[in-house]
Amino acid sequence: MPIGRAELNAALLAAHDAGDTKELSRLYSEAASQSEREHDIEAACFFLTQAYVFALEAGLPTAREMNLRLAQYGRDVAQMDLMS
Repeated sequence: MPIGRAELNAALLAAHDAGDTKELSRLYSEAASQSEREHDIEAACFFLTQAYVFALEAGLPTAREMNLRLAQYGRDVAQMDLMS
């Protein structure tokens, strides 16, 4: 279930303070999804880029999905090495 924007912002700040890259990736991905639902693709791609970077930093398998979502918007090229 999506969380409200204010709650999401507070959770993002807390995750930044804690240096929790896994949680940052999850929360930025949620923010991207919210922005997509609102048809704000610029914001969605910004948040998705942040989610992607934190997923890569944390070594999360979700980095592949985020890369593909960014590629669908023309913001990245699908990275084949993430698909294995």
